[in-house]
Amino acid sequence: MSDTVTIDRARLGDAEELANVAAVTFPLACPPGSTPEDEAEFIAKWLSADKFREYLTDPERVVLKAVTDEAIVGYALLNAMTPADPDVAAVITQRPVTELSKMYVLPGQHGNGVSAALMHAALDSARTGGSVAVWLGVNQQNARAQRFYGKHGFTVAGTKTFTVGSQTHHDYVMRHDL
Repeated sequence: MSDTVTIDRARLGDAEELANVAAVTFPLACPPGSTPEDEAEFIAKWLSADKFREYLTDPERVVLKAVTDEAIVGYALLNAMTPADPDVAAVITQRPVTELSKMYVLPGQHGNGVSAALMHAALDSARTGGSVAVWLGVNQQNARAQRFYGKHGFTVAGTKTFTVGSQTHHDYVMRHDL
């Protein structure tokens, strides 16, 4: 197994593999009270191969993939658009801004630099795209992710809610000025 990770922009042909990675990784970031049914509903609605094809063809979105040994082991989804959620718009006032909507890495890749490489590439992509800040939502119970984002210059700017299936969760809104 190689220790080399390559970060690149995903292509349409990657949609199935991205969806497979998403199906494995999304439940890992959900708070303890999430049900498998709610997680499955979210995955089917937002993280299917068809949905990734939409993301990959949308000019306001960038999907980055992390690859080791010719397999996708993580991805990041960036949205270069004004926040639609009023709670987010109230605390993220910089323009233009990019949302780091999703960033997930397979469990076997944690701690070996894949996440850091993906984060650096995501921030570079937002900067290159003209954004002055990047924001994200992270569950308030996900201390590990909060520490990771903090290590990469994100700070808490506010709060918002996030719906997974029938459950409403509470997220921190974190911001990184570029």
